[in-house]
Amino acid sequence: MSRKQNPTPETTADTAADAGTATGPAGPRPRRLTYAAVLSALEGLALLAGGVWMLVLGVTRDGGDRQQAVTGGITVLVLALLPLLAARGLLLRRGWSRGPAVITQIMALPVAYSLLQADSVALWAGVVLAVVAVAGLVLLVNPATTQALGIKGPGRARETERQ
Repeated sequence: MSRKQNPTPETTADTAADAGTATGPAGPRPRRLTYAAVLSALEGLALLAGGVWMLVLGVTRDGGDRQQAVTGGITVLVLALLPLLAARGLLLRRGWSRGPAVITQIMALPVAYSLLQADSVALWAGVVLAVVAVAGLVLLVNPATTQALGIKGPGRARETERQ
């Protein structure tokens, strides 16, 4: 018999992936996972905008800080890839994507704290960033999100090996 006549779980998953459906091993994608992906994508887009801004200022500015501004802008642009890739992975329900998304949220907390120390418009940016980072962490460690990504908790890998 061919694989099409006698489908296995692997061929069924391949067929679902080819069809482009949003359902995975446990049904439709939970809203919490979608919200976490959206927050991660927004952070990535904000980093992208900040990197472009730094790069433009570095190129158009006269003085000795040009090289430092350009290097900083390129660094921020490269860092923007982390939450953007994580957001894509979360939307596609890839288990690996939770790690980079959590790291992004954890890295955002000290940045938010430093912005909260400012006496300007940056104060509000710090508040927004802190709320987004905490909300993202809560969404990412939620059991429904963990289950949808196929991540097993500590000690659960041995249980599945026994079965």
